[in-house]
Amino acid sequence: MIDLYYAPTANGWRAALALEETGLAFRRHKLDLAKGDQTTPEFTALNPLQSIPVIRDEDGPGGKPLVLTQSVAIMLYVAEKAGKLIPTDALARAQALEWLLFVASDVAMTSGVLFQLTLVKPAPDPTCAAHFERRLARFFAACDARLAERDYLAGELTVADLALYPNASARRAIIDKHGPMPHLARWFDRMSARPAVVRAMQA
Repeated sequence: MIDLYYAPTANGWRAALALEETGLAFRRHKLDLAKGDQTTPEFTALNPLQSIPVIRDEDGPGGKPLVLTQSVAIMLYVAEKAGKLIPTDALARAQALEWLLFVASDVAMTSGVLFQLTLVKPAPDPTCAAHFERRLARFFAACDARLAERDYLAGELTVADLALYPNASARRAIIDKHGPMPHLARWFDRMSARPAVVRAMQA
């Protein structure tokens, strides 16, 4: 059994999406970040950085318990454990990892900075936030172009799609504002209709 410690953020949803799609048995432990649940001694013992998500797998490698942090590391771990969401074909696998890391390093980072500049600590110079909004829109446009001739980023459903979905969901206003992005929109609707995605996002 895997215990998932998460909050309803893009990072938290990524881990939940991977677990739901792989079908591995897991329990959810929802943290209230506003109340400081991530700073309790119990959670800090799991992750000294006091950030979500975290999983604890009682049946980790070699049958020993494993505690793992970082959403992408968790996604890759559960995908490999279940034998799903990572292509076996070498080319498709490389492309899935390419787009997964693009989402993690470019899309997610830019979305996070924009969140800080507009909601947490609004920048005194609005041109700064506008810069990151345009940058994020450019990244979404790249995803739209990628999806023009395929249903998923690597041709089949992979961890890359699950990584992108929470950011695309949270940033629909930016996608609509800087669109049209019809291929990304079709992909989003396809993802949103998946039962595992519905379960993960509702939780």
